[in-house]
Amino acid sequence: MAKEINSIGVLTSGGDAPGMNAAIRAVVRAGNHYGKKVHGIYEGYQGLIENQILELNARSVKGILNRGGTILKSSRSEEFKTTEGRKKAFQNLQARGIDALVVIGGNGTFTGGMYFSEEFDIPVMGLPGTIDNDLAGTDFTIGFDSACNVVVDCVDKIRDTAESHNRLFFIEVMGRDSGFIGLRAGLASGALDVVFPEETQPHEDLISELERGASNNKTNRIIIVSEGNKMGNIYEIAEMVRERYPQWESKITILGHLQRGGAPTCTDRVLASRLGVAAIEGLIDGRRGEAIGIVDNKLAYTSFAEAIRSKAKLDMELNRILKILAS
Repeated sequence: MAKEINSIGVLTSGGDAPGMNAAIRAVVRAGNHYGKKVHGIYEGYQGLIENQILELNARSVKGILNRGGTILKSSRSEEFKTTEGRKKAFQNLQARGIDALVVIGGNGTFTGGMYFSEEFDIPVMGLPGTIDNDLAGTDFTIGFDSACNVVVDCVDKIRDTAESHNRLFFIEVMGRDSGFIGLRAGLASGALDVVFPEETQPHEDLISELERGASNNKTNRIIIVSEGNKMGNIYEIAEMVRERYPQWESKITILGHLQRGGAPTCTDRVLASRLGVAAIEGLIDGRRGEAIGIVDNKLAYTSFAEAIRSKAKLDMELNRILKILAS
C-alpha cells in the first residue's frame, strides 16, 4: 500500500518558460485544497541540495498567474547528476518531512526526477515546461504557445520594414534541435519558408522558394531559421543567398531570449493550471515516475523513461500548408 502523502515539494529546472508560475500556483493551491503542505524549492535541483526550501500557501502564489519566468528560479545542477548530490537532496527532503516532488521542466528535469525517484523510493511527477515543445507524451508543453506568439509579434513588426524597403529578412528562432517554434510561428506569420532541424533541406530548395516569391512580385520575403538546423547557421545561410543574388538586400535578426520572456498566453495559463492540479491528484492517487501532458485535450501520463527516450514529432503537414500559402 502506498504511503500517504502529506507534504509535497515543487521545483522548476532547466530553461525557464512562460507559464511555469501558473503551474507553481496550481500545484500549491491544489495541494492546499486537498489538505497537503506544499514547499517551494528554489534554484531547481541545486536548491534541493543546498536546502533552499520554503513552505508556500495560497497567498504565497497570489499575483503570479500572469507573470513570465519562475518565482522559484531555475538552474542546471551538475552536482545532482551524482549519487552523492542526490543523497544530499533526499536527506534535506527527509528533514523537512516532504513525501513527494513535482518537477517542472524538460528532458533533463525528467531525467533527474526519474533517477531520484528510483534511488530513494520517492514519488515524483513531472510537468513539461519548455518553449521547445520537444517532449513526448503531450501535444503542447508549457511555454510553447507563448514563445510562438512572441515570434509572430516580432515577425509582424519586421515585415513592416521589409515591405517598406523590399528587403529579405532571415529571422532566427530558438528550439535547440526542434523546429516546432519555427514551423508553427512561420505558418502563423506568413513566412516564405522555414529552415528547421528535422529535415535535411537542400540549399536549392530555399533558393527555389525565394525565386518563386520574386516571380510573384512579393515585396518582402521572410525566412525563419530554426537554430540547430542542418543547412547551417543563420549567417551561413544568408551568405549563401547573397552570393547567389547579390542584388537582394537582406538583413539578419536573431530573436534570442525574447522568446522566453513576457506574460504567458491564455493557452499556456490553462495548460499549466490543468497539469498542476493533475500532478497533485496523481500523487494522491499513488502515481509516480510519470510526466503529465495533454493529448487530444485529455490528460495523458507517460513514464519518465519513455518521455526521455522518445521525442515529439514535428507535424510536417504544417510545412506543406506553409508552402502552398507562401505563393
